[in-house]
Amino acid sequence: MRSLLAVVLPATVLLGGCAAFSDDSAAGGGAGVDVATAFYPLQYVVQRVAGDRLGHGVEVTNLTSPGQEPHDLELNVQETAEVARADLVVYERGFQPAVDDTVDENAGGDVLDVGRVVDLVPFREHGVDSDETDPHFWQDPLLLADVGDSVADRLATVDPDHADDYRSGAADLRADLEGLDRQYAEGLAGCRRDTVVVSHEAFGYLQRYGLTTEPIFGLSPGSEPAPADLARLQELIRQDGVTTVFSETLAPKDTADALARDTGVRSRVLDPIEGLSDETSDEDYLSLMRSNLAALEKANGC
Repeated sequence: MRSLLAVVLPATVLLGGCAAFSDDSAAGGGAGVDVATAFYPLQYVVQRVAGDRLGHGVEVTNLTSPGQEPHDLELNVQETAEVARADLVVYERGFQPAVDDTVDENAGGDVLDVGRVVDLVPFREHGVDSDETDPHFWQDPLLLADVGDSVADRLATVDPDHADDYRSGAADLRADLEGLDRQYAEGLAGCRRDTVVVSHEAFGYLQRYGLTTEPIFGLSPGSEPAPADLARLQELIRQDGVTTVFSETLAPKDTADALARDTGVRSRVLDPIEGLSDETSDEDYLSLMRSNLAALEKANGC
């Protein structure tokens, strides 16, 4: 299927080329820029950097639909065409293999791999660094601010007439994210507990604020925990006085709920903010991160 798309899509792009580079929407003329983003936090960043130009010269498409688990994403023909015609694709290599393949085979514009912008930390399993890196960098607001700066630079290259607008949008975003970082640092200081049991390893970057996360699953929420791992978590919950087992929005909650019941603690939701859902459709990155902070403060006695 990928080889067929690679052959067919250039013709599709050529047919759309008159629109993509007409006087009304030529990126070089500063009137129209199409951006494809791989999943929600990247969409949020591009929208914030675009600022007032969003919908008025900058169009942003998210390849991961609301409610869809981004780890499991497979791109259809329409979504592959979005990658092919985009002036800029913003993605994270290694997080969504289907996006990596489509970018390699079909991207016709500029591409920004955010994994080259931020320093990804090793995935830690039972306190030991592994050879894998943890892709969930957006749990650290300052790293997301760095991505915003890079997006502004790329948009300024694609659309130089509005470079100042993009850099202003990135500056506003950074100010908000630096404020969020201060809220986390202050809110999680002096907690009675620092262990957090989570559904899958999407919260490792919270180590910045002194928390240690213990996942039920690994880097992918679709994996299955071994009985020995569940037994270890049960013992850890009792020993460390953990009050809450956190499930998440886009993955099944059965295992987390069962672990909470078996150990007599609460079951609550901690949103990894990999994507929006029906329940969070009126939220954004900032509001979800603040909700997570409130849940962590309550769970850990901060």
